[in-house]
Amino acid sequence: MTDDGVSGVVQVAQHADNLERATAFYTETLGLPLIARFGPLVFVDLGGTRLLLEQAAPPAMIYLRVGDLHQRVTELRDAGVDVVAEPHVIFTDTEGVFGPAGCAEWQAFVRDSEGNLVGLVAHQDSPPA
Repeated sequence: MTDDGVSGVVQVAQHADNLERATAFYTETLGLPLIARFGPLVFVDLGGTRLLLEQAAPPAMIYLRVGDLHQRVTELRDAGVDVVAEPHVIFTDTEGVFGPAGCAEWQAFVRDSEGNLVGLVAHQDSPPA
């Protein structure tokens, strides 16, 4: 018997008014690998999940895992990216549901080249009480 249930995310679509600008943002500014481009469709690798950039796609919100959130936000700000929300703790995962138990989930938000909101996420030790 095979399992026909959902087993993971294959692709996320993100609206892009300007494909060249959006491709440069995700591949050059964020450093994600380009998979392929087929006419008006651009595919970028989000760690094993395809990001489809397309003019006909609706706006979506994606959250990307980063190592050092504060450093990455600084780098993106220096590159001229609009930082909408500075790094902040969302919650401390005491049970390890979304990351290592006892770690705080930090998030920051930036706008991509097309005005879409992008969440950046890191798991770090909880700050002292």
